[in-house]
Amino acid sequence: MTKILLTDYAWPDPEVERSVIEGAGFTLVAGPAKALPPAEIVALAKEHRPAAIMTCWAEVTAPAINACPDLKIVARIGVGLDNIDRAAAAARGAVVTNVPDYCVEEVSDHAVGMLLAWARGLVAFDREVKGGTWDAAGAKLRRVRELTVGIAGFGRIGRRTLAKLQPFGSRLLAFDKYPPAGGFPEGVTGVDRDRLLAESDVVILHLPLSPETRNFIDAAALKRMKPGSLLVNVSRGGLVDNDALLQALETGPLSAAALDVVEGEPNPPRALIGHPKVIATPHIAFSSTASVLELRRRSSEEVVRVLRGEKPHHPCPPP
Repeated sequence: MTKILLTDYAWPDPEVERSVIEGAGFTLVAGPAKALPPAEIVALAKEHRPAAIMTCWAEVTAPAINACPDLKIVARIGVGLDNIDRAAAAARGAVVTNVPDYCVEEVSDHAVGMLLAWARGLVAFDREVKGGTWDAAGAKLRRVRELTVGIAGFGRIGRRTLAKLQPFGSRLLAFDKYPPAGGFPEGVTGVDRDRLLAESDVVILHLPLSPETRNFIDAAALKRMKPGSLLVNVSRGGLVDNDALLQALETGPLSAAALDVVEGEPNPPRALIGHPKVIATPHIAFSSTASVLELRRRSSEEVVRVLRGEKPHHPCPPP
């Protein structure tokens, strides 16, 4: 039987994946829910020699790929590809796929929600009230219409976030290394990275993690940001230098950070996520009942498609 190795999964069981895979006549071998270290993924690959690897958070390294002589596909159960050695997969002749558009609504909702929570003080005042403090006079809140919001990354999610912010009347800026050929849409001003940082009251990161974008927000970038500004990261933790961010929260210019992702997760620095100026959620921006079900089904169907000799819907070229 042709085997598919599911390295890990972020839900109670792998039954959705199993129903699609085994319903197509293949065999699913599921690892533990929690992602194993790379060496243990290699051991699973050597043991089962799968024709396909599906991974959620586990690293699929070159040794794991090279342990599978008949490998046809490495499927990311998600969007980002930073945990897959795409060059090694290409050398093996295996296609790499993802599901790039399953959580566009959820992540853009989360980004806008974090902005609103900061502007209206929802998290900070919830903490105070539950701690026994009722101090309406101490409120220093913001009118969203008067904010300048800068989006770094003009892909599917960045475009949707901007569309959701337009009815608020905020001034909208966007940066992308590869600006759209037809220009940015009406109501959105395309700018370079430095201008985005300097003019935005809120900077929202919608970038993939790559060697080029790692530490996109470092100490130098933070110094360019406006006093009292907010940084929102709903993409990848590695886009932000944790130490530099903590310093910017302590001494300025940031008034706050809203983080769904943090370098070092699932055990990020306590000094950062526990900071009173930080709103933190545990990498759930992608999640809803609908989005997770869609993700699991579509990633499984992509594997079946490739193993049947059909073209994948979302092939990802090597870097």
